[in-house]
Amino acid sequence: MTVKAEGRPMDRRRWNLSSVWFTRVLCHLEVRCARWMGWTLRRFPLTKAVPLAISRGTTAAVEHLELCLDHGGVTGRGESGGLSTGHRAYDLNGIETDLMAVIPSLNELDPAERSAFDSLLKTLSPPARCAVDLALWDWWGQRVRQPIWRLFSLDGHRCVATSVTLGLASVEAVQQRLNRWWDQLPATRIKLKLGSPDGLDHDRALLYAVASMLRIRTQKTGVAHELQVDANGGWTVQQARSMQSDLLAAGVVLLEQPIAASGDAQEDLQGFAALREHCSLPLVADESCWDLEDLLRLAPHVDGVNLKLLKTGGLSEALLMARVAGRLGLDLMVGCYSDSTLLNGAASQLLSLIRWPDLDSHLNLVDDPYVGLDVDGDRLSPPKAVGLGISQAGCLE
Repeated sequence: MTVKAEGRPMDRRRWNLSSVWFTRVLCHLEVRCARWMGWTLRRFPLTKAVPLAISRGTTAAVEHLELCLDHGGVTGRGESGGLSTGHRAYDLNGIETDLMAVIPSLNELDPAERSAFDSLLKTLSPPARCAVDLALWDWWGQRVRQPIWRLFSLDGHRCVATSVTLGLASVEAVQQRLNRWWDQLPATRIKLKLGSPDGLDHDRALLYAVASMLRIRTQKTGVAHELQVDANGGWTVQQARSMQSDLLAAGVVLLEQPIAASGDAQEDLQGFAALREHCSLPLVADESCWDLEDLLRLAPHVDGVNLKLLKTGGLSEALLMARVAGRLGLDLMVGCYSDSTLLNGAASQLLSLIRWPDLDSHLNLVDDPYVGLDVDGDRLSPPKAVGLGISQAGCLE
């Protein structure tokens, strides 16, 4: 029997030999592709529609990192970015360098064997570890065809109103920003940044102006509105004490990180302890609380903590902290920096454990490259899709 190939007869033996050679070439290419496939890192820009000013400065645009894991026909994604809490800071270049350095080691590991990554993850900074942790969870959720909240045995159907943020500015500019938020969505939870470099008088002017707008809005709509205050460490203990009567008069429901975080754990603890004696509002630690050790240290002196995935190093530590906080009777906030839908979508997996969601950064971006975290009015719920449930804008996955 002969087989036609390129117009010439070829006997079975020659065809079989050619098939063996072709198979070997394919196998070689598959090995090469397997080496090429794995972990990749890229930068992407994020630009705010409205710049955000806090006590430590103003942010209008940032670059973040996307870490991708391609394995077995499944792609998992994680996000990271630079951050500073005053006493601790990580810049994007350093995070990028750290991740590039460990990619060869990551490529040697099987993402299905999560525990194999533990020793490597411990060597990374929290924001670098966050990118790896999220990519692994996203990959695994897609691999087993389940959303992450379900893998965590959490309720993925609970909708919770997120706060929207008003940065430091003139009274008129802050009022305009609040109206712009209300043009975008019916926000009922407002987080006001205080700790202004212009002093407590300006803080008070902002506080009462926003409180007045919320009272008028509540009267018009019949819907209760909530005012939160975050000083981002812009006050001393004495200043925070002196603001208590104003905060109560304005109807504030919580006070977040009024005093600066300290690199000295004992000094940090003493500050919160001194303030707690004179604070009748729920006191929430943000910049001072990065990991479980911080949470346990602060627990006797605060009413809640703000979990941010770039601080905790991803979802794994954040889930552990949330579970422990619940056992200790602490309330939880989940927050963000200048983060995209990818990072906020990851944080949203924990929403059923959270009293005060603060995931609004992606709502203030003009170039968010991801989609999947939908808002219903001002209420968020975790994506129902598998993995983190987030995809690239314009792509069907």
